[in-house]
Amino acid sequence: MGLRLLMALLFLFCGSMAFAADLAVLPGNLTLVGKHAVQQLLVVDLEQQVAVRDYTETAKYSSADVKIASVSDAGVVTPIADGETTITAHANNRTATIKVVVSKTGEAFAWNFRNHVQATLTRNGCNSGACHGALAGKGGFKLSLRAYNPESDYFAITRQSLARRIDTTQAIQSLLLKKAMRTLPHGGGTRFGEDSKHFQVVREWIAAGAPGPSSADPKLERLVVNPPSARVKPQDKLRVIVQGIYSNGTVSDVTEWTKFTSSEEQVASVDEDGKITAIGHGEAGISALFGSRVATITVTSPFVNKVVASTFANSPKSNFIDGHVLNKLQLLNLPPSQPCTDAEFIRRVFLDTCGILPTPVEVERFVHDSGTDKRARLIGALLERPEYVDYWAHKWSDLMLVSSRKLPSSAMWAFYNSVRRSVANNQPWDRFARDIITASGSTLTEGGGNYFVLHKDISDLVESTTVTFLGMSVNCCRCHNHPLEKWTQDQYWAQANLFSRVGLKNGTRNGEVIVQTLPAGDAPHLRTGQPMPPTPLDGKPLSLDSSIDRRQYYADWLTAPENPYFAKALVNRVWRNFLGRGLVEAEDDMRETNPPTNRELFDALTKDFIEHKFDVKHLVRTILNSAAYQRSSNPLPGNVADDRYYSRYLIRRLSAEVILDAYADITGVPTAFTQVSLGPSGGLAGASYPNGTRAMQLPDSLLVSRFLDAFGRAERSQTCACERTGDSSVGQALHLNNGLTLNEKLRNPKSRMAEWLKAKTTDDEIITQVFRYALARSPSVDEKSRFAAIIADATKDGSNTRQEAIEDVFWAVLTGKEFLFNH
Repeated sequence: MGLRLLMALLFLFCGSMAFAADLAVLPGNLTLVGKHAVQQLLVVDLEQQVAVRDYTETAKYSSADVKIASVSDAGVVTPIADGETTITAHANNRTATIKVVVSKTGEAFAWNFRNHVQATLTRNGCNSGACHGALAGKGGFKLSLRAYNPESDYFAITRQSLARRIDTTQAIQSLLLKKAMRTLPHGGGTRFGEDSKHFQVVREWIAAGAPGPSSADPKLERLVVNPPSARVKPQDKLRVIVQGIYSNGTVSDVTEWTKFTSSEEQVASVDEDGKITAIGHGEAGISALFGSRVATITVTSPFVNKVVASTFANSPKSNFIDGHVLNKLQLLNLPPSQPCTDAEFIRRVFLDTCGILPTPVEVERFVHDSGTDKRARLIGALLERPEYVDYWAHKWSDLMLVSSRKLPSSAMWAFYNSVRRSVANNQPWDRFARDIITASGSTLTEGGGNYFVLHKDISDLVESTTVTFLGMSVNCCRCHNHPLEKWTQDQYWAQANLFSRVGLKNGTRNGEVIVQTLPAGDAPHLRTGQPMPPTPLDGKPLSLDSSIDRRQYYADWLTAPENPYFAKALVNRVWRNFLGRGLVEAEDDMRETNPPTNRELFDALTKDFIEHKFDVKHLVRTILNSAAYQRSSNPLPGNVADDRYYSRYLIRRLSAEVILDAYADITGVPTAFTQVSLGPSGGLAGASYPNGTRAMQLPDSLLVSRFLDAFGRAERSQTCACERTGDSSVGQALHLNNGLTLNEKLRNPKSRMAEWLKAKTTDDEIITQVFRYALARSPSVDEKSRFAAIIADATKDGSNTRQEAIEDVFWAVLTGKEFLFNH
């Protein structure tokens, strides 16, 4: 028999026995310190470190030396005596082995209140906001929310209510246990049974004399979750284990005390024991929360599509963005849509970059340009237009809350002009942030100083600063540890103390405030009443008596290239502007428990932004030139369900200001705006903006405009992306039908339509021009004939004039989905 034939037969015979994946036992080699250091094992198939199958429940386990460590049928390793052994797992006709080192089994052990008892209360929901962690507690028993204050919790458990909650002589008689097991009436129901590890921890802690929290307790430094990532299909199940790494070097299995959440329940759910069930297609972040630490794994469930590999290999690639996007699409089995047409691109990029529509002349010139680099040239030209400055100055003014709601008109203008200059000069984002944070002097000459006038309350200042420049909210940490993140109340007040020496005093001019740095002053901790050493989040502390300017110190930390939050927050905001959805959504909710849809892309964009010295225009140019941005919005059968992985351009409604400006441009009738401000006597006063002022040029949000209100403009009253809405509503439809905004522009005797009628322009040409101005394209033959028929029908019996009929044509196009949405 020939060698080739023999190999072929062997392949056919053994094909079912061949595995692309490696059987692995996680978390790998173990070091168990102490007799209570048990560890749950996972047995999985790994493909390039990604778990693809879980055999934990069906695997068979054996220990080479049961006198050193034993392993249960469920894969739980228990230390017996000091020494070394190996544990072997058998699954699917394969084996995998790990080494186990056991030490200090003869040393005395006591459960720790901070790391074990409180973890048990947290896991069982005893200190949740719905139970004893509520503001007033429950049933006369109050604990700190999710164990943020061990000292007060220890006092409440062991000293309050005549110390009757625990009984150190008969631990089993303790109210703390009887209520949890519901052997006594308990409004919270049964929390655990006598056969649980939670019962064992609390009972043995009480029996040992209920020792309190100590400064010598090991501190939890980080969590490690296994498997690090997984690829599954619907109905697959996968288990997760969590290890805590402590300051004394010990590693403990903390899975039993960990709270699990899923970022996408429609993709994968997770139960309280860390067992994941795949539900649908896409990706989900499974977060593990224990103590004050968070870790996340990514669970991928590819879509069921027949996509050949060459689809991704042959898809256009313009820069590094496209490689990362295509990698994600290939992983998820999502085919990318084709590139958009030139007509689609020019309308899209004008609206996304400058908030304006291209003129018919600009569209004609671009579409007939035969240069292969014409899109890149158009992008470069748009970045130098004054409308680019209008658009981004307006966007950053939303973020900075520039408004005369809380500022005098003169101060509002100073703040707006400083923001506008930064955009016009393409000021690096780190420089812009530093100028805001460290602003001093008159608010009429140093406009950024108004940031501190807007946020006089120190808690408001801390929250607005973290949302604005870090893309996250820490406001709940004002009163307790963050329930969904690693941030603590101590960290909150340590950061607050960085802003405790900002002084404000009235200047000599109307509306002027002088911002200055005070030589002394601290922000006391809300709970302790004592100031914390001034410390940025995860940064190094300043001593309370340091002479260093605290705002300068914060600005140094904030804008440092190694800051993991600052650059990402800006990258996410800019990406969302152009792609319709942030890599993290919402754009100012950048929690570890809310992971990005494409972490590799997010990291690469951030790295590139930092390497280019926080150049916003460079970031914009990079995104606009990518094939990802230039994809068609038309879905393919295989990507119609995709709304977050950028297989196609996401259609979205235009903003209120863009729509209003477009109506003015198309009809040729500017919108009149009147600024509303507080008069000298405290009443409302008004002043008209110059004729021709665009909505996107308005510095202030305090003006009367029912149209802008209906279409979801930002009020600039709170630092939150939620202020601006892009949803369609019945109110918008009613305003377009019955409101004066569009109808008065159409009827204006100086409108573009009136000029066409005066020039005796034909119906055919008017229809064509309306489409070109509004949609950046000519009407199809069918569209042109239908609109011509409408005009003819409306005027044939004399009940409508030709002008009224053409107004209806304008109105139909300008209120249609194709006009109101960018696509």
